[in-house]
This record gives sequence, structure tokens and C-alpha cells, in this order.
Amino acid sequence: MTPVFSLRAVSVRFGRVQALTACTLRVEPGDRLALIGSNGSGKSTLLRTLHGLVTPAAGELTFDARARQAMLFQRPYMLRASVLHNVALGLWLKGDAWGAAKAQALLALERVGLAELAGRNGKALSGGQQQRVALARAWALKPQVLLLDEPTSSLDPAAKHEVERLMAEFASDGMTLIFSSHNLGQVKRLASRVVYLEHGRLVADLPTRDFFNGPLPAAADNFLKGEMG
Repeated sequence: MTPVFSLRAVSVRFGRVQALTACTLRVEPGDRLALIGSNGSGKSTLLRTLHGLVTPAAGELTFDARARQAMLFQRPYMLRASVLHNVALGLWLKGDAWGAAKAQALLALERVGLAELAGRNGKALSGGQQQRVALARAWALKPQVLLLDEPTSSLDPAAKHEVERLMAEFASDGMTLIFSSHNLGQVKRLASRVVYLEHGRLVADLPTRDFFNGPLPAAADNFLKGEMG
């Protein structure tokens, strides 16, 4: 089976800052991969590298060009336009006729339970609603791979539940999920694999059950004890 992504000793630098160091990782179709670690550990950089937004300084990154990708950022950007137009624009830029793009956008909003807000200004929505619009915008593009950077970090419990529910539904449809999270309960609920990063290095890559039941490398074990304590 062709991997969705394959990294071999990938390193990334931003000026004098070494953001990733010799990371080797293979992501298979259908994986639900959680990236965890402290702030500055390299989670966001790894996601952006996988999505092609950051170029490695060393190593090799290959990906399955047939697998369409979409990425959801921690703070989704909303245009000063209707919710419907916020979703339809990506489809139009992809090449869909405007009428068809709006029709598909409405279906996507129905998918995330926000069709009744289609005419509302995107910037007037709550944080949870904006994140669901961003999920609709991503889902409308029919990606096989969805990358998410701390998708629920600033949301209240009800909004977190809704976003998690949608992520789980997308995964059950066969979508590959790669997401960063500080919420270990969320990782347990959604992930099939856990990757722990520290100072830009990939320290552990284990099935979720094995990660939370040990044994772990000392650095990952100390992080887990600190977060769970």
C-alpha cells in the first residue's frame, strides 16, 4: 500500500532555529495520527511540512500525489463575507462554476449542521461555529487527508464535542486524519497512533493503547506523567 506520507530524516530550520531534526515517519491511508508534545516541540511545523507549506532543509519527504489534502488551522480565517461564500470560494478557486460551488458549499454546511447560518457574515460567528465552517470548507474539497492544528484548543466544551464528532465521522468515512492536540482525552478518543515530539525530534511513535500503557522513552513518559498528573 502506498503511504500517504513518508519522511526520511527530515529537518527544518527557520534561520537559527532548528524546528525539526531528522524526523522519520510513515503515514498510511486511514491512519488517525495524533501529534503531541509541549509548545515549541515541532507539531505545527511538522503539519505544515506535510502540507507543503514548509520546505525541509534536509532529508526526504514523499507523498501520494493522488490523495487530495486539506488543512485546518488553529484559528481559521474567515472572509468578511457570508458563510456560504466562505465555503464556496475554495471550490470556485479549484475550478468549479460559481453556481455549482455554492450548491456544494450548502451541502457541506448541512454536513456540519450549519446550513441555517449560510447567509450570516463569517466573522460574526462564534469560535466553535467558525471552526465548523472551516471543517465544511475542507470537507467540500473532498480530501482523502485532513491535517488539523489544535482544532479545539480555544473552544468551549460543547463546541469541542461537535468538532470531535465531525472528525470521528470523517475518519469513519475513510479519511486519513493527522492532528496536533494538547488534549490527551481527545487523543485517546480519536487517534489510532500517537507521535510524541520534543525539541523538534520524534521521540515516540506508537499505537494509542501502547502509548498510554507504556513503556515509553523517558522524555515521553515524563511528559505524559506531567499532563496526566
